[in-house]
Amino acid sequence: MNSDTLSISGEALYLWRKQALARARHAGIAVYEVDWFLQGVSHLSQSELSLGLYRDRSEVRLFHALDWLTQQWQRRLTERVPVQYLVGETPWRDLMLTVTPDVLIPRPETELIIEIVQTWAEQQGVPSSSQVWADLGTGSGAIAIALAKAFPEAQILAVDISTTALEIARQNAHRNKVSNINFYQGNWFAPISNWQGKLSGVITNPPYIPSRIVSSLEPEVTQHEPHQALDGGNDGLNDIRYLIAQAPNFLKPGGLWLTEHMAGQSQEIRTLLARNQGYQTVQKQQDLAGIDRFVTAIFQPKFS
Repeated sequence: MNSDTLSISGEALYLWRKQALARARHAGIAVYEVDWFLQGVSHLSQSELSLGLYRDRSEVRLFHALDWLTQQWQRRLTERVPVQYLVGETPWRDLMLTVTPDVLIPRPETELIIEIVQTWAEQQGVPSSSQVWADLGTGSGAIAIALAKAFPEAQILAVDISTTALEIARQNAHRNKVSNINFYQGNWFAPISNWQGKLSGVITNPPYIPSRIVSSLEPEVTQHEPHQALDGGNDGLNDIRYLIAQAPNFLKPGGLWLTEHMAGQSQEIRTLLARNQGYQTVQKQQDLAGIDRFVTAIFQPKFS
């Protein structure tokens, strides 16, 4: 975010917001996004905006000129650019993350991955200092950074095939003051081949949208978010199949395998895991809306 600021009167901003709300309603955009946008370009809080507490101020500081705000909000309405990309950042859990069209915007439902991992770690009683977690397909770094904060003595491996995404993830790690992450560029397990048999857990939010569906998603997604991070092949499970097959080479006995997935994919993923003799305790997990969203399994090889 630009550290330089410009000032306008509270009344001018009040009138701009009023017009932006009306235009959002007319375009079918959720009106709360106006205040989300304004919070991203100012130091105003949600309560100040919703209650109009800034209206009588002679000066309100903005990161950009009012003309810029108008131009960007027009892009939200007509080009359907996600507001997170317009302001260049998004909140996620207790983090603030830089996001660009080179990375997926982290979704609220993905936040539960961290709770699932924390619950597993508590049940295992494994000291944090001996844990090594791999976040495969890290994107903005959201999962890796949240794991690094949840397990400050653990080692986190963040992998992505995109060099641009990895640079954003590194920036986000620095922004959120975590240092126990190592970043690796490459396809899934390829750049961490020296970690075979050493991982406490393989955590991933991979591409899982069937190819035929990607182009029919809402324009905010299909026109602006990276398709490489969305398209999971004919049935959406290409990458998940690969991760199921390869993870036993990297997990410690008793290690956790966890993926996010699309609604309706849980049964097939659990079947794939059950066919692999190395996985036990295969379970589905729901998101806050009660939708099957995650599948977990424990790696327990049967030694002859």
